[in-house]
Amino acid sequence: MARSLASIIYKGIVGFPAASSTASGSLYQGIRRFSTTVPSDPDTHEDFQPTSKVQSSDLSLKDIVEQDVKENPVMIYMKGVPALPRCGFSSLAVRVLNEYNVSVGARNILEDPELKDAVKAFSHWPTFPQIFINGEFVGGSDIILNMHQTGELKEKLKEISEKKE
Repeated sequence: MARSLASIIYKGIVGFPAASSTASGSLYQGIRRFSTTVPSDPDTHEDFQPTSKVQSSDLSLKDIVEQDVKENPVMIYMKGVPALPRCGFSSLAVRVLNEYNVSVGARNILEDPELKDAVKAFSHWPTFPQIFINGEFVGGSDIILNMHQTGELKEKLKEISEKKE
């Protein structure tokens, strides 16, 4: 029965003109021509073109990363934002940092793939989240967790939490 149902569905899909096979062999090739991924497409209204919040300034992405790290005693580049992390590693890093009651600067690397590449080039580290403390690259969530467990993170953040009080 499952095989006959699959056969009926397949025959129904192939019956649509946009879904018929072409020379390249793609079953759904006709559908692709109606979507656009080109940012400079003249047929796309400017409200729907991709934007980058970072590109609006005159600073290069490298300069922005340097400025973030210098201006924020604790800076995290993560997937999502501290209030709503978008991956388990970012969530873990935020939870560990929240234990120390320090203000944390953060940027969502999912919003701008070029920023993500700039951060990787700046730190020479391939994965995220990336945490910087007092301008120094510390590592990711596993390193922060290890430092927390050994007490090393408390010492590193002691100066920052004292300034806050």
